[in-house]
Order: sequence, then C-alpha cells, then structure tokens
Amino acid sequence: MSTLKLTPFDILYRNFFQSDLDFTPAMQSKASHPLDIYYKDDGLYFDIACIGLTKKDLDINIEGDTLRIKYEKPDTQEDYSGTIYKGLTKKSFNLGYRISSKYNLTEAWAGMENGLLKIFIPIAEEAKPKVLKIK
Repeated sequence: MSTLKLTPFDILYRNFFQSDLDFTPAMQSKASHPLDIYYKDDGLYFDIACIGLTKKDLDINIEGDTLRIKYEKPDTQEDYSGTIYKGLTKKSFNLGYRISSKYNLTEAWAGMENGLLKIFIPIAEEAKPKVLKIK
C-alpha cells in the first residue's frame, strides 16, 4: 500500500476539474498548458506561457475561491502552405485553480511581459505570522 506524500503547496492547489476523491498533488500533476506556479513569503505566483497573445485575448476571472484563466482561439483558417515545421500553436485553454483562503484574491494583479502572463496573489493579512509581546 503506497502512501500519498503531500507537500505544503498541495494544500494550496487542486486541479479544478478533479473531485476530492481523485485528488492529485500539484507536484505530481501535469498541466495541459505550459505554466509555473510557485510561492514565496509574500504570496502565490503564476507564470503562464501566452506566446503570440495580447492581454485583450485573455479572460481572467475570480469567482469565489477559484482563479480562471481562459483563451479561446478564433475560428479562422490559417494558411500553412510552405511550412516546414510547426512547433508553435495558439491553442485554446481554460485553466481553473482553487486558491486557499490564506491568499487575498481581492488584491491579486496580472500583467503581460514578453509573452508571459504573470499573476500574483498576496497572502491575506489574517494569514501573516504575528508576533506576540509578553506582558
């Protein structure tokens, strides 16, 4: 019988499309779109590959405790005649992540830099460590 080893990051991340019964730790799951998710002392970071896209092409929504990033590829026919190799594609994606209440989704921000969508979600004030003074 194998035991499932969870990291602290697994508590923060759960694939939106899986149920609790099929939970896969973040470090063992494979995302359907190239991205990095990491945390530091100040908050949670997402770096999502968006090569060839502009900020107008993307929809980023927060619904309750869920962060959703979506791109819908237009239904246009592209001319690939003369193409020797096609390694870059603009595929539609719809990513959803449940975010722990430890993070303040109302203070989240997003920006585009060199084809990389960067999202930052700070740690909520209530979740920051507090120092108690001895009376």
